Amino acid sequence: QTHFFSHSLQAKMSKPVQARRLEGIDKNIWVEFVKLATTYSKVNLGQGFPDFPAPDFLTEALARALGGGNHMLHQYTRAFGHPPLVKVLAQFFEKLLGRDLDPMTNVMVTVGAYQALFCCFQALVDEGDEVIIIEPFFDCYESMVKMAGGTPVFVPLRQNPPKDGKLMSSADWQLDPAELASKFSERTKAIVLNSPNNPLGKVFSRGELGLIAELCVKHDVLCISDEVYEWLVYDGKQHIRIASLQGMWDRTVTIGSAGKTFSATGWKVGWVVGPNRLLQHLRTVHQNSVYHCATVAQEAVAQGFQRELTLYGKPESYFVQLPKELQRKRDWLIQSLDDVGMKPIIPEGTYFLVADISQFKSDVPDVPNSDEPYDYRFTKWMVKNKGLAAIPLSAFYSEAHKNNYTNFIRFCFAKEEATLKAANDILQKWKQEKTSS
Repeated sequence: QTHFFSHSLQAKMSKPVQARRLEGIDKNIWVEFVKLATTYSKVNLGQGFPDFPAPDFLTEALARALGGGNHMLHQYTRAFGHPPLVKVLAQFFEKLLGRDLDPMTNVMVTVGAYQALFCCFQALVDEGDEVIIIEPFFDCYESMVKMAGGTPVFVPLRQNPPKDGKLMSSADWQLDPAELASKFSERTKAIVLNSPNNPLGKVFSRGELGLIAELCVKHDVLCISDEVYEWLVYDGKQHIRIASLQGMWDRTVTIGSAGKTFSATGWKVGWVVGPNRLLQHLRTVHQNSVYHCATVAQEAVAQGFQRELTLYGKPESYFVQLPKELQRKRDWLIQSLDDVGMKPIIPEGTYFLVADISQFKSDVPDVPNSDEPYDYRFTKWMVKNKGLAAIPLSAFYSEAHKNNYTNFIRFCFAKEEATLKAANDILQKWKQEKTSS
């Protein structure tokens, strides 16, 4: 009797348990590098989150929502977005996109921009559909396309270094128009655009966006536009929303994030803005996955946007102050890295800065028979031996192109001044060790 039970139990458990769509996407850069940073780093410039506080007006709004008289803020709100939040987002984006928006059909609130992306791929991508992804890309795009049954098609930004020996800028990484056009076919369902781009900090110009828009219209392709860093642009650059270009509103979903907008990444409040013909399908996925986002967080974000709507374009607006502050931090880190021989690529936007580490090859011991790329070995060695955490750039490339981009790493500069100073101290000490050896 016992023998029979144990035999049938073993037989049952020999079936594969995981769904086929998870094959090949089980490894994740963040799991490995976050663990390394937690274990070894004295200074973590790896993961993209600020270590400075969210603005007072936002945390005060949350405190009011939690402790105020409205006990219904502790219960479910409307599944597709808390009414005060979708209303103010519609008002805000009407201004930015120059068109009337219906808060109930043109805006949906999600659990961070991450779930907004998941809803897009699940709702719009079918088995066999091709989705164009511009490299380097935020790593979840590839996994999410594959989980939806789609096929990612990659097109890289190509480097055009300045001839005068100046530092390279993220604007020097550009799409080759002919190469981009060659990726569109009748199988192409969508293109993913991320501007300002993580990890490079590139802000796509009107000309580059026009080229993408033209191809989308010509081939009847959708655009999933990840614009979470929309307020974080520097040097007087302008963030242009592709949905505002001719022929694009009807085929674009624009994704935003309160985490990046208000420096509160742990709140996980994001949104999608777009035409009802696309959003109705996203609502189906949302309804059948998370269903709903935290009501009090949505209430507080609504109040944050309300404040910003009254201060729009004024010097005291958070959306004007934050990029100024981050530009100073960016410039400080550029100086620190340049001084020790890591060549920074000056980002036009985002929290991130990519640096060239080719000059440090002699510092990092070779690992015999290892097929691990140099940027992976370098970042692991740096966190263990110097206590400074960063992320290898090749993690933001497809398997086929990884090996062409192994001389770069990504730093996050959205940090307290004390954190950036501690990073500078590590780099200076390292420089002294190099010169004295």
